[in-house]
Amino acid sequence: MIEVTGLTKTFGSTVAVDDVTFTVRPGIVTGFLGPNGAGKSTTMRMILGLDRPTAGTALIDGVPYRQLKRPLRTVGALLDARWVHPNRSARAHLRWLAASNGLPNSRVEEVLALVGLTEVADKRAGGFSLGMSQRLGLAGALLGDPKVLLFDEPVNGLDPEGIVWIRRFMQALATEGRTVLVSSHLLSEMAQTADHLLVIGRGRLIADTSVAEFVERASEATVRVRSPQLDTLRTALTGQGHTVRDDEGALIVSGVTTAQVGEVAAAHSVVLHELAGQNASLEEAFMKLTGDDVQYQGAVAGGPAVQPMKGELR
Repeated sequence: MIEVTGLTKTFGSTVAVDDVTFTVRPGIVTGFLGPNGAGKSTTMRMILGLDRPTAGTALIDGVPYRQLKRPLRTVGALLDARWVHPNRSARAHLRWLAASNGLPNSRVEEVLALVGLTEVADKRAGGFSLGMSQRLGLAGALLGDPKVLLFDEPVNGLDPEGIVWIRRFMQALATEGRTVLVSSHLLSEMAQTADHLLVIGRGRLIADTSVAEFVERASEATVRVRSPQLDTLRTALTGQGHTVRDDEGALIVSGVTTAQVGEVAAAHSVVLHELAGQNASLEEAFMKLTGDDVQYQGAVAGGPAVQPMKGELR
């Protein structure tokens, strides 16, 4: 388990992390989301003892990282896939890590096989693609068979097959009862991977909730309905005080259920061709809640701010 309490980090007059408190529990994948500059990486570095907090605490299984005698046996982390001596082979790199924590070389062979790098284990890590480097970083995180795992952008550089593989792998780790914290800007990927979300913006915690609750909180439920008697249905719905807007030959009704719309249609003998409830996507919910917390936004001269592409924050 990871327990963060009142965690704060300042760099001069800049507050990078502002009094953040949360708990990452075992048995589920927890996604750590936030716009560029939100404080995700700084928070993860403080959890791992790489940055000293200005205030607050970060505990792993009840103790600070610096007090762990054999840290790789308790916590594994992948923060920077390129953090490898370029002239070392994958096997040599992992054996060096293993030796630092009293782990046998046999465990190195196990994790190489686990991440699919056995065939290239004696090649220079500096020649690896980003995807292969991510797999090597994952192997290092798993060396000590830890209960707690932190991954920062683990799917970067992976092909579609690799993305599906690592998604299932992280979910399997959580199913085993491990604590899994994953930072990512790929919202569509988090929607398929995470069970719980921690959302941060400008160093402050915005949400600590399940994916479903996050989307529901940030969006208004609507119903899409199509009918050959659209004008009659529109009049009936607005007559009952419902908010209705047109959408390419259909009506979008806000703040109602499909049952309510169906009952109005039946009461006025209106034939329906489509009746479907709609919710915002994770991306739409994220942008709605964090829009004011994006640190850097481009702008077109004389026009509005240019928002990041849907589904990805830069």
